This record gives sequence, C-alpha cells and structure tokens, in this order.
Amino acid sequence: MSQDARERRWRLILGGEPSDGIGLALQGEDTRIDQCLNAVYGQAGRRGSLAGSSPNVARWLGDIRQYFPSSIVQVMQKDAIERLGLEQLLLEPEVLEAVEADVHLVATLVTLKHVVPARTKDTARQVVRRVVEDLMRRLDQPMRQAVTGALNRAVRNRRPRLKEIDWHRTIKANLKHYQPAQRTIVPELRIGFGRKRSSLRDVVLCVDQSGSMATSVVYSSIFAAVMASLPALSTRLVVFDTAVVDMSDALQDDPVDLLFGVQLGGGTDINRALTYSQGLIRRPSDTVFVLISDLYEGGDQTEMLKRAASIKASGAEFITLLALSDEGAPFYDHQIAGQYAAMGIPTFACTPDQFPALMAAAIGHEDVNAWAAREQIVTTRGGG
Repeated sequence: MSQDARERRWRLILGGEPSDGIGLALQGEDTRIDQCLNAVYGQAGRRGSLAGSSPNVARWLGDIRQYFPSSIVQVMQKDAIERLGLEQLLLEPEVLEAVEADVHLVATLVTLKHVVPARTKDTARQVVRRVVEDLMRRLDQPMRQAVTGALNRAVRNRRPRLKEIDWHRTIKANLKHYQPAQRTIVPELRIGFGRKRSSLRDVVLCVDQSGSMATSVVYSSIFAAVMASLPALSTRLVVFDTAVVDMSDALQDDPVDLLFGVQLGGGTDINRALTYSQGLIRRPSDTVFVLISDLYEGGDQTEMLKRAASIKASGAEFITLLALSDEGAPFYDHQIAGQYAAMGIPTFACTPDQFPALMAAAIGHEDVNAWAAREQIVTTRGGG
C-alpha cells in the first residue's frame, strides 16, 4: 500500500480533528465517505445529525450501501441506532425499505412492535420475514442433518429380536466374519432398528428475553421451530423476563408470528423460569434442557442455584448458553456462570453455526464439555 493510501485511510479513521496529526484534505468520493462516517462517529454524530428527518436517514442509508460492503453497513446501522437514538425513524416505511436488514434489525423491530404505527406494520413484517427466511435457509438443513444423525445413532438397537434386525447393516458390519468353507457370515454383531416411541428425545429451550439477549431470542426461536418440525423430537420453547411465557404451541405457526409474539426487554427472573421449565421435564434421562441467558439474576439467586442443581440432579442434560449469537464473548455474570460450571453444567457462548452440532452431541449423550473442547469453544470453569 502506498504512503498516500495509508494517509488517506488514517484520515478517514481519525476523522480530521485538529489533533489527528494527518492534516490531509480529502477530495471527491472520499469526502462523501467521510460525511457518512462523521454522521455517526464524529462530533456531529454525537449531536444526533441524522435525527432531523427520515429523508436524511434514507439518503444516508443509501450512501453507506454504496460505499461499504454489506457486513460494514450492518455494523454502521446498528451503531447509528444506538448512538443517535434512531428507533423512532425505523417506524417510517421509507426508512425500513432502505435498510440492510439483519438479525439486529429484526430484534429492534420486535422490541418496538407495540409502537409501530399502522402504516408501517406491513413493511416491518416484510423486513422481518426477509431476514427470517434467509436464516431458515442457512440454518434449517444443518440442524436437521445433525439432529437426525444423532437420533439414528442413539436408537440403534444392539440386542434386537429377530423381527427387529436390520439385515443390511448387520451383514455389512459382519463381513469380516465371513466363513469361506461354510459360505456364510457369522453375525457376531447384530444391529436392529430402533424401537418406535412417540418421541425419542425431549428438548426444552428456556430463553432469557431481556434486552441484552435480543439476537439470542431470534436465533433460538428459529432453531426451536426447526426442531419442532422433527417428529422424533418433542420441543418446548419457554421465554422469560420477570414473567414466563410458554410459546410451545406457536412453534408450528409462521416463524414471523412466533417472533412477534416475543416481548423483548424487561427484567430477569431466572429462578421463576427454571421452576416452570422443570415441570415440563417428564423423562429426565431423555431430555436436553438448554438455558440461554447471561445469568444476571433479578430474582432469588439462592433459590435459582438450588433449582438449577435440582434439574441437573434429575438426570436431564442441562446446558447453559451465555449467548446464541454471532458476536464474540458476551457480557454475563461470571460468578453465577462459575457456580453453574461447578455443578457440572456446561456453560459457554455459542454461535448459530455451532448450535446444530451442539444439539447433536447432547442428543447423542456425548460429553458436551469434551465436544466444546474439540470445537475450541472456551467454557466457563467451576469454582467462580
């Protein structure tokens, strides 16, 4: 990279204040790029320069899409919403039509659903639907493949009755025992079909819907909808703040309707959520219980820890995800996370791309901490 190019980049990064030490005058397109950045990150941005009118915002959205790649556009939009307080402007149809929609925007629109004016509701739902359909295309098949594979391995019957023998797999597994003289195979290992049951595994997702967990709620709802469509799983979705709402009956509905049924924001009562969720666990040894929360407890912390220990002791596979999102290390209560880990509850953050493999490991009764170590996921250690 040339010296001029380096100076240009540093000038755009530092913003042209007298103390930036660059002293470079921008020209042409660089000036417009600098204006886009300055609107959010400069002195003018700190005074809220985009908040004057929705046409200004729509024009700014168009400019940043022209000058920056989609991933950077999404970051700038999120920063503009947070730094300049643009939530109200997102209720304008022309602004919603111009934004680069992503999971953060979906979370914002779900949060604002009660104040969305009638003229904007259809546009807001279209934006949410666009993102949800994209996420479903990306996440549905990996989830199905991982969970179905784990279930097939879990139900393979190694002591089958005659009518339960899977002859194709049994012959294949015993080819090494072929006896040429007798022209036959000795079936030392017999593999049978799994005995059919109403569901092979129960899954309970218990999701913190406080404001800090917004994107985790979006991803959790989509994964829950996918798992609910698998006949071999019985899936329940429970969301909570200071109240608890069981959304299991809505899992077969439109995922967009499911998301708009979530109430993002509010406080957190994990103890109440665990108490309710424990009542859903009918077959502990066949249940995967996933708590998705940053563990900042606003209720009775002592009772919450007792309840968590009780669920773990029942024999259910208990996993705590501090976040289910694309971001890095989340903010969470380190002390509580350490206490969960000390109980033997795997506790870590997880990306959406990792979640299908995690569920496959849990459904297959693998050691989830060992799985996380193989995936190089940093887990919380006990004794915190």
